[in-house]
This record gives sequence, structure tokens and C-alpha cells, in this order.
Amino acid sequence: MTLSTFWQTTGLLLPLFATGLGLHCDSQNNRVIVLNLTSMSLTGTIPPHIGNLSFLVQLRLRNNSFQGSIPVDLVHLHRLEILHLGYNSFQGEIPSWLGSLPKLQILYLFRNNFTGTIPPSLGNITTLKNLELWNNNLQGNIPEEIGNLNNLETFNLYGNQQISGTIPPTIFNISSLDTIDFALNRLSGNLPDDMCQYLRVLKRLILHHNQLEGSIPSSLGQCKELLRISLDGNKFTGIIPRNIGNLSLLQELYLDTNDLKGELPEELGSLHALERLRAGKSRITGSIPPEIGNLHNLKVLSLHNNSLTSLIPSTIFNISKLESIGLYMNRLSGPLPSTIGLGLPNLKELLLWDNELNGIIPGSISNASELTILELALNLFSGPIPTALGPFTNFSAESFMGNSELCGASRLQVPQCKTHALQELKKKKASVMKPIYILPTIASMILVLAFTYFLLRSRKRKSKSLEEEDVLTLATWRRISYQELQNATNGYEESNLLGTGGFGSVYRGKFLDGMIIAVKVFNLQVDRASKSFDDECEVMSKIRHRNLVKIISSCSNIDFKALVLEYMPNGSLETWLYSHNYCLDTLQRLNIMIDVASALEYLHHDYATPIVHCDLKPSNVLLDKDMVAHIGDFGIAKLLGEGDSMRQTNTLATIGYMAPEYGSEGIVSVTGDVYSFGILMMETFTRKKPTDNMFEGGMSLKWWVKEALPDSVTEIADANLLGEENLSAKVDCISSTLQLAVSCSEELSERRMDITNVLGKLQKIRKEFEKSVVLP
Repeated sequence: MTLSTFWQTTGLLLPLFATGLGLHCDSQNNRVIVLNLTSMSLTGTIPPHIGNLSFLVQLRLRNNSFQGSIPVDLVHLHRLEILHLGYNSFQGEIPSWLGSLPKLQILYLFRNNFTGTIPPSLGNITTLKNLELWNNNLQGNIPEEIGNLNNLETFNLYGNQQISGTIPPTIFNISSLDTIDFALNRLSGNLPDDMCQYLRVLKRLILHHNQLEGSIPSSLGQCKELLRISLDGNKFTGIIPRNIGNLSLLQELYLDTNDLKGELPEELGSLHALERLRAGKSRITGSIPPEIGNLHNLKVLSLHNNSLTSLIPSTIFNISKLESIGLYMNRLSGPLPSTIGLGLPNLKELLLWDNELNGIIPGSISNASELTILELALNLFSGPIPTALGPFTNFSAESFMGNSELCGASRLQVPQCKTHALQELKKKKASVMKPIYILPTIASMILVLAFTYFLLRSRKRKSKSLEEEDVLTLATWRRISYQELQNATNGYEESNLLGTGGFGSVYRGKFLDGMIIAVKVFNLQVDRASKSFDDECEVMSKIRHRNLVKIISSCSNIDFKALVLEYMPNGSLETWLYSHNYCLDTLQRLNIMIDVASALEYLHHDYATPIVHCDLKPSNVLLDKDMVAHIGDFGIAKLLGEGDSMRQTNTLATIGYMAPEYGSEGIVSVTGDVYSFGILMMETFTRKKPTDNMFEGGMSLKWWVKEALPDSVTEIADANLLGEENLSAKVDCISSTLQLAVSCSEELSERRMDITNVLGKLQKIRKEFEKSVVLP
């Protein structure tokens, strides 16, 4: 169809056609062959008249806001080679008639809202090279017919969550395959041991966070073109195949969170192109092979949470490109090499906590000038902490805690180091000290201890009001100026931005003494922002609990208001729930819920005046370095005073989480927090927001969960959890937690449970869960 005819028929995009933008015609026949409307901010549906462009070879509608389904009229585009609909909001099922497009080579439907199954008819398009369906809501099995696509180079189903069943063996017979990406689904079964018999040009094998099991195929070393292997977050067992060392082009190897056991093969040292090696939490034993030091291109080495023993090979500390070393939570022993920092000019993270390392902390580590994160806690280090040069001036006490024999600067909360002369003098005095002098000394110590004991007991008897005054003093002990905050955040540089909210933004900051903070800067141009600052100051200065974010200080004048808060290095629960790189397991999520419930119990019952948070949601649940949860953002919290509830005229809570009586009548009470907590629990274990697009037409997250209980939990639970071992115990745990969540979110406030009872039930669920599983 000619351009002029199409123009008259549809009247579509007149300004674009007038300029020729995005439109190409055959010079001989004046037929439209390319329609490229990429990134045009277009909305609506695809006009069915496009199906009249019978000479169309390319249809590119990428990165717009198109909705609806793909019109069946496009079945007439028999010359179509490229159909690119990625980054839109298309809905409905992928039409089976796409299999009737005989010349189609590229089919991009990613980042949409397609549902249903993958049509087997796609296996009829023998010309197809790229099939990318990632980040949709597809379910069901991978059709065996896809194995007929002998020219297929890329097959990407990443992040559909509900694609299940085994991978058809026919897929591994497609010799042209360059990329297989089925990550973040629910695929199960084994990988065939001979999977690389035909996959000789495969560059990317990406299968992380599924439910795959069995051994890692021994033939993997035959896929010699591989650049990336991502098998983490599955249930693979057995050893790491030794012939993996044949993959001379391999750049990334991810094996985290499996059940591999066995030792690291020394053949890994032959992967000279390797840049990232991750095999944490996989029950690996034995020592780290010194051959790892041959990986001269390695940037990330992460072997945390295994059972590795013996010394850390000194060869590792000579890999000049290394940026991150993560060996924490093992049983590594021995000293660090005295030259540790000399060969690591690019090192940014050194994570060695919770091992059995000993000896002194080498001063040479000061030469690692890029080092920003150092974790040496819970080891057996002794001697002085280097402070004279380099990055040591910026580290806090947490980096060294649990090493009882360390000494150094007082800010690191370790004893001051004694000079050599003073130590010698004390040795001489000790050698001539008579028993007659020792006994009075011991008696004096006993008297001091006794006095201290009775003093502490008397302090515990003081009234709550005095405790509150003490807490207020602790909360405001540090005076911080505007200039200090300006310097700490590099002028509120965008790279330090942690997040934004209704009343302002939060930045990461670092004081000159190394203390890392979070600075909440209120946007005073926003209505009620100043009131929110005052409310948050009032509430946070009066409370103190391990599961509440601590306030360090505030900075306020006419034009500027900010809170200085405890920094949470692991971000928010929301970040973890919806991250594609990390995943919380069942126990972690349960622990976080217990932490939040503990904080709510304190706010509701343990403080002199009940406090209602009013805005409980995943973004306000923050995680410290040990993944302990802390509730933050008290900008709309309320002190109830004498009554059990109060009326709030301005409804500010977040839609989807607020209790019905809050939204309709503005009634604030502790039961409203319980309701929000119920919704929070549902979201945490289903990975579905209450505002998800699927909850329309009277359907809600609460209704969806309630309907699935107790027999269909696996249909609503986060698929990332169902891929783990001990499935039966975890399903029982999730079911019990979600039933409790339903009880918390009853429509009538008087029918909701008290948070103290909720906490008790959660602790009981955890106890039963831990008895039923074998924890790593």
C-alpha cells in the first residue's frame, strides 16, 4: 500500500509522515517497507490499518505507551522480518497467528504485560533468529516446538516468574543458539549432561533463580565460546566440573546459593578472561586453590558463606584488577600477608568478617587507596589498627568489632595501644610484685564491681519520664551544622541520593571522622513538609528501640530543615523484594517481619504514649548491614495521648496500605498499623504490590491471598522462594504467615489481632520452620 493511500485511510501520525520521520519507502514501488516509531511517546492501540502495509519489512514501535492487544490484521504482513514492540504496555496473550509470518527473523515483545502461554506455533517460523519475551507475565511450559527453530540465536524469557516445567531437550539441539536466558522463572528438572554437544557457539547461559537441580553438566567445558554462566539461586548439587577450566573466553561465572559441596577445582585458575567469580552460599569446602591468583582480569571474587578453610592464598592479593573480595562467613585462618595492599590498587571492598583470621592488620593495606568498605569483624586479629595513612581514617568501629586483641584510636571503640616502653615497664613491675600487694588490689576491684552493680540496679528503678529525658539527650548529643552536612554529602550530589519521598529526599553522607549517615532533607516548598519535620523530630527524639531507625541530630533554620539519621547500608525492603540481582530467602523475610512487629509492639505498648506509625510499607522498612530491619519515616506518625484512637483530618497514608477507617473517616489507631502490617506481610511473601495492575475490578491483594489459602499457596507465593530446598516446610511457613496476615487485615478494626499476639505467632512460626529445615 502506498504512503498516500495509507495516509488517507488512517490519518495516523500526520506530522510524522509529513516530515518523513520514521518512515521508509521502497524507491522503485513507493511502498512502505519500514515504519519506525521508536521513543515517540505514543499512546493508544496499534491501528489495524497497519495490516494493509503488505510490503512492510520492519515495524518498530519500541519504547512508547501502546496498550491493548496486537491486532490480528498484522497477520497479512507476509514480508515482515522485524517486529519490535518492546518497552510498551501491551496486554493479552501472544497471538498464535504470529507463527504464520514466514519471513520473521526478529520478534521482540519484552517489557510488556503479555499473559498466557508461549504459543507452540512460534516453532513454525523457521527463519526466526531472535525471540525475546522477557519481563512479561507469561506462564506454563516452554513449547517443545521451539526446538524446530534451527536458525535461532537468542531465546530470552527472563523474569516472567511463572514459566515452569522442564527445559525441552530439543532446545539444546539448536546449534545456532548464542544466548539462552531463562532466569527468574520456575523451571525445574536437570540440565542434560551432554547439553554442549551441539551448542558450540553459545555465549550466554543464564538460568539463575529457577528450581533446576542435579549436577552441573560435565560437558559444559565443550561450550568454548561461553562468556557468561549464571546458575545461581537453583538447587544444583555435586561438584564444579573440572573441565570448566577449558572456557578460555569466560568472563562471568555465577554459582551462588546452590548445594554444590565439594572443593573449588584448581582448573578455575585457567580462566584467564574471567572478571567475576561468585560461588557464595553453596556449601563449598576445602581451601581456596592458589591458582585463583592466575586470574589477572578478575574484578570480583565472592566465595562467602561456605565452609572454606586454611589460609587465603597470597596470590589473590596480587590480582591488580580486583575491586571486591568477599570471603566472609567461612572458616579461613592464619594471618593476612604483610604486602596485602601493595598489589590491589583498585580494591574497593574487602569483606573478611566472621572467619578465624589472626595476626596483625598489615599497614600496607593503606596503599589500597580506593578501599571504601572494609569488614574485618569477628576474627582473631590483634595489635594496632593502622590509622596513619590511607583509608583507615574513614572506617568505623563496626569494621573491627569482635577482635578482642585489637587496639587503636578511641573512635574505633578499642583500647588505646600502649607504647613499647610502657609495656616493658609494666612487665618489670609485674615480675617484682609481691602477693601482699595483689590481695588489696583484688579486694578493691570487688568493691568497685559491687558498687557498680548496685548503682545500675538503682538506675533501673527510675521512672519512665527520666528514661525519656536520657534518650532525648542521647538522640541530640551531636551538634551538626549546615556546612557539615553540605560537605558530608558533597553538596547533596546526585550520586549520594538514596531516595525521594513526599516531603523531601534522603542522601548518603560521610563525616570527616568516617561516620556514615543518612540525611533527610525536607522540601519546604511542599505543603506540610515543615509540619512533617516537626512531627518526626518530636516522635523520633522520644523513642529508642533496636528496630527503629535512630536519629543522630537535626539541622533547622528558616530555609533549611534536615534530619541526620542512622545509615542503613542494605537499603529498603522494597529494594530487596524487587531487585533482579538479590533475593531474600524465606527465613530472612520471616526475620524481617518479626523485627517490624517488635518495633510496632514497642510503639504501641512499651512507650508511655502509644505511637501510630501511619505509613507502614516496604520502602519504610530499612535494613542494616546484618539485615536487621528498622522502621523509618515517622513524618506522619501520631502520638495518641490518652485515647485509643484519634481523628486525622488530612489523609496522608499510602494507598493500598492504609486501613479502611483511615481512608474513609480519617481515624488513626494502633489497629491501623496492624492492618498495614498485614498487607506488608502479604507483599513480602508474594512479591506483589497492593497497587499491582492485576488488582482491578474489585480484586485486591488481600482477596487474592485469602482465596488461595490454604491449598494454593504455591500459586501466589514469590516464585523465588519456591525454588529453594525444603519446599514442603517453606510452603507451610509461607501459608501460616499469610493466614496471619489475613487476620491482621480484617476490614473491621475490632477484629484485628493485637500486635503483641501477632509477634508471638510469628516467633512460633519461625521456631516451627527452623525445626523443619536444615539451614545452611
